[in-house]
Amino acid sequence: MTNNLLSAILSSQSVKLSVKQERIVEAAIRLFAEKGYSNTSTAEIAKVAEVSEASIFKQYGTKDKLLLSLIVPHLKEFFPSIADEVIGQISKANSTFEGFLTAFLKNRVEFGLENKEIFQVIIKELIYNEELKSEIIPYIFEVVTSRITQVIDFFKERGELNDIPTDRILKLLFTFIGGFFASRFVLLNKESINDEEIEDAIRFIMDGIRKSPSAN
Repeated sequence: MTNNLLSAILSSQSVKLSVKQERIVEAAIRLFAEKGYSNTSTAEIAKVAEVSEASIFKQYGTKDKLLLSLIVPHLKEFFPSIADEVIGQISKANSTFEGFLTAFLKNRVEFGLENKEIFQVIIKELIYNEELKSEIIPYIFEVVTSRITQVIDFFKERGELNDIPTDRILKLLFTFIGGFFASRFVLLNKESINDEEIEDAIRFIMDGIRKSPSAN
């Protein structure tokens, strides 16, 4: 996989899938989630999708490109939208960083549960597939960093967060929230995540970065 491949897929996402492509995508997601990417052959995908193996190669070229074609649209939708919505309202006097994180996590948990199979694929492959990780992680940081940095800096300036460098707070959030999703969607294979569990996770994060009243 190369950055040129990722760029090509990103630029082609506006093209509507054909019926045959939809069958291939649905079959690939199901098999990748059940068996893992490495253990799934294009012949198996073709059988489940009821298409010829040649059709997969004609539509996508390689299994790597098929995998990225599944993952990229969900990553594009997963990160920016909720952050942009919150940033648009962030000047409200009653907004808090804890409120932002809670809204973000609840919204993305709902999105993840609605797309559970593909998120199991994404998480497993980011853990075990070094080539995919080197392709996708820089894209995630590019999409997310500028948006979340604005939020962190806003609340640091308001005195709500500890004076920790923003990049360290970002790494903490990526690590904790990434672990939260990996454990719930893959290790525990949960069908639901309740509000209390999310709020406990947010409190755990905030205990590490919230500025105490005595520090003001």
